[in-house]
Amino acid sequence: MSDLFAKLHQSFQLPVVRYALIVGLLIALCSSLLGVTLVMKRFSFIGDGLSHVAFGAMAVATVTGITNNMLIIMPVTIVSAVLLLRTGSNTKIKGDAAVAMISVGALALGYMLMNIAARKGIGRTSGNVTADVCSTLFGSTAILTLKPADVWICIAMSVIVVTVFLVFYNKIFAVTFDESFAKATGIRSDMYNLLIAVVIAVIIVIAMNFVGSLLISALIIFPALSAMRVFKSFRSVIICSVVISLLCAFFGIIISILAETPVGSTIVSADITVFFIFCIISAVLKRGR
Repeated sequence: MSDLFAKLHQSFQLPVVRYALIVGLLIALCSSLLGVTLVMKRFSFIGDGLSHVAFGAMAVATVTGITNNMLIIMPVTIVSAVLLLRTGSNTKIKGDAAVAMISVGALALGYMLMNIAARKGIGRTSGNVTADVCSTLFGSTAILTLKPADVWICIAMSVIVVTVFLVFYNKIFAVTFDESFAKATGIRSDMYNLLIAVVIAVIIVIAMNFVGSLLISALIIFPALSAMRVFKSFRSVIICSVVISLLCAFFGIIISILAETPVGSTIVSADITVFFIFCIISAVLKRGR
């Protein structure tokens, strides 16, 4: 046990590990806030679709040699969020088909570009396309690449996300539970749906370098689903979701350091474990009633 604490103490002497803990907790906070709304509005697919789009945008940035990935990833992901909402409401192309078109297309295009670039030595690819793709999809080496600038960007984005959620809490609550009634009372539900999609796009972009594009949607969905197994009110579900997400992120990072496992996968595994625990709690509570 003392060896584990010694290893943990030694690890936290490294700046990159402290950066990973800060960024991980901020991402957990932001993703859990909007996750409840997405699950209740049946918009969970947006997180998965946008994460694939972000992968395609990162591939383009890598191939073109752009040092600041945000210049491409952020605007492309936000535009895609808008397109998913607009296309999803089209009677000819339903929501699930729109996600399949955009997300799978972006994923395939991104992999093809990285494969071609690796073979031809173009851009910032390492030449090992498997390693590049694995790192981008699962964030396997992200803990070693975080810089102070990344932390400050994440802090700034997190402040914006939390501020938007708190300022528009009542409107988001109304749109989440009864969009038709919200429209009848004069609330511009389309605008707030768009706001939710844009905020989710921002969360996905800041989380991508940490957990990888394929695992982001799990961080958004699992804490909300876990909280909804036990709690019923909107506020209590959000509070519980935030607590679950923060604890899973914290212990996931600690376990990944001690067990030397990928950070993103370890955090998601912790989220899955908590989900099953809450399912058991829910079953016990139902029997008690």
